[in-house]
Amino acid sequence: MARFVVGTNGVSTSDRLIAYLDGRVATDDEVYVINSQKGGDATSGDDVRDGTEALARFEERLDCSVATHQFVRGNSPAEDLLAAAEEYDADELVIGIRKRNPTGKIIFGSTAQDLLLSTERPVVAVPLTHGQ
Repeated sequence: MARFVVGTNGVSTSDRLIAYLDGRVATDDEVYVINSQKGGDATSGDDVRDGTEALARFEERLDCSVATHQFVRGNSPAEDLLAAAEEYDADELVIGIRKRNPTGKIIFGSTAQDLLLSTERPVVAVPLTHGQ
């Protein structure tokens, strides 16, 4: 049995991460999906609804144990993912990354960079656009 902690920020991200996990997880694996919102005035009702829909995708489409969590407490996504990885003793963290401009290709996004620099657990970065 393997434990995965997955970070999503929207339905399209969920769909790409599910495509990766679908060929990776077994029925006895556990997937913990995190949607981390900024909180306060920076998070709208639409943000919460979008996060809820993004989380529901995993429960609908993966054939394994799935637990979803939406955090609206002011932490960065990396902080919430690292805390979940610790709590659930994750074997792997799974996040999505977007294509960056030529200079940005050298550096991951802030969440990816924070995760890579703050954990010894494997981090899988799934491209969020086709052909990458």
